[in-house]
Amino acid sequence: MRVSAALLIPLAFLAGVPPRAAAAQSQKKDYLSALEADKIRDAESPNERIKLFLEFADDRLKKFQYELAHPSPNHHAVILNALLNAYVGCVDDAADRIEDGIQNQENLRKGIELMIRRAAEFLAVLREIETAGVELSLYKENLDDAIEGTRDALHDAEKAKKEVAPPPVRRRNAP
Repeated sequence: MRVSAALLIPLAFLAGVPPRAAAAQSQKKDYLSALEADKIRDAESPNERIKLFLEFADDRLKKFQYELAHPSPNHHAVILNALLNAYVGCVDDAADRIEDGIQNQENLRKGIELMIRRAAEFLAVLREIETAGVELSLYKENLDDAIEGTRDALHDAEKAKKEVAPPPVRRRNAP
């Protein structure tokens, strides 16, 4: 007796068995390690979280450059693309922390300045990778996304710098 797939999927769902897509999604790796996620969670201020996300982005970019210089024999293209995706995730999360902090009227001057400085550095490295063209066909699409994401983060940080109130000016008391 054969049972059609159209009947099995709803039955599996009702029985509590997750569909294939949900199972694949749950197996998908996150771009932060458990230790890194704990560091983000334990950070006391948005500026510290931004700093951590940018450190993790820098780490992914350095690992990407290392992988280009020392190709692994197994899954080289997968590793390169995963590192670029992880880099973009870190930069996007840092930019999101800036956006959230502005909405909550938090003091983000240090985080914004750090984002502007580091995003400019990252952009220079990404453009260098693009012009070098080493195995570019393997990761071109993700590199383009990384460049666009970094440009957007830099633009948003520069815009946020204008929106954030300047620090208070301390005046000397008249004698």
